Formats: sequence, C-alpha cells, structure tokens
Amino acid sequence: MRNTDDNEIIRLLFARNEQAIIAVNDAYGAFCMYTAMQILRRREDAEECVNDAYLRLWNAVPPEKPKHLCGFLLTLVRCTALDRCDLNNRKKRGGGEAAAALDELESVLPAKDDVQQQAEQHAVGEAIRRFVAELPETQRRVLLRRYWYLQNSREIAEELQMPEGTVRVTLLRLREKLRAFLEKEDLL
Repeated sequence: MRNTDDNEIIRLLFARNEQAIIAVNDAYGAFCMYTAMQILRRREDAEECVNDAYLRLWNAVPPEKPKHLCGFLLTLVRCTALDRCDLNNRKKRGGGEAAAALDELESVLPAKDDVQQQAEQHAVGEAIRRFVAELPETQRRVLLRRYWYLQNSREIAEELQMPEGTVRVTLLRLREKLRAFLEKEDLL
C-alpha cells in the first residue's frame, strides 16, 4: 500500500479501516518525524508525538475531509509537538526554541486575549499565508525554518549554507516586513 494516494487514504479513514494509518505512515511518516524532531529534539518524544498526531488524524477524519492531507497531517504533528514542548517546558521551567520563536513574534502578531482579535485570527492567518507566499524562496525558507520548524539561527545557517549573521538579520527584517504588512492589512 506504499503508493496509496491521498484520496484513497481519506477513503480508508472514512471507512474506519486501520490500513489508513499504515498508508499515512508510509506516505508521510518521514515528514512527520522531521517536523516533530525539529520542535522536540528527542527521538522518543518525536515518535510519541507522531503517533499522537495519527490518533488526532483518525479522530478528525471523518467528519473533516482535508483538501491537502499532507498539510493537514503536518499541522496536527506540529500542534501536537508544540503541546508536548509546552508540557516539557512547564516541567523544566525552561525556555527552549519554541518559546524563543514565539517571543520573537509576540510583538508582531495581535494578542489573543481580546474576543474581537480572536474573531480576526482567521484573517491574520490568511494574511500571513499571503505574506509568506509572496516572499522570495530564500527568505521564505528562513522564515519557515524559524517559525514553523522552530530551528535556531545556527541550524538554519547550516542547512541553507549561509552565515548565521545573515540568518539573524533576515529574520529581523522579515519580522519588520510582516509587521508593516499586517498594519497595511489593518490587522495590527
């Protein structure tokens, strides 16, 4: 069942056929582990996170019918990993890369405390997707590696083969551009 396409996997999920999870793992297991490892940094935690995300997928489909199964699944993995990271950080009373990345964006993104701002959360998400889509490839990769995969500037520099200082300056400028973009969209 190695090359089962997304529609077939979704059909299996709707039929509550456990082969769906095997097919999902065959198709996207490596992406899921990579995403979880970038956030959690420990193989055991990442494996548990991926299994939890598969359970979340099983419980979400049906009723959900994702248009892009890989994106839907990676979002579940990322949310599960961030939840686990929060739990680990609470236990350690430490920071970590997730907390650092979120702190960096705190001054750019609207607060979630206000009910009206919660209602605008979808609009902010859509605006950020447009912002990221319009970025040149290198800037988009730097931004996603920092704020999606929660890599630090050293890891990003190594992966993208660029100086660490360039990564830091790029991130600073991108946060400034994002703030200006959100202000222009009247979302800040």
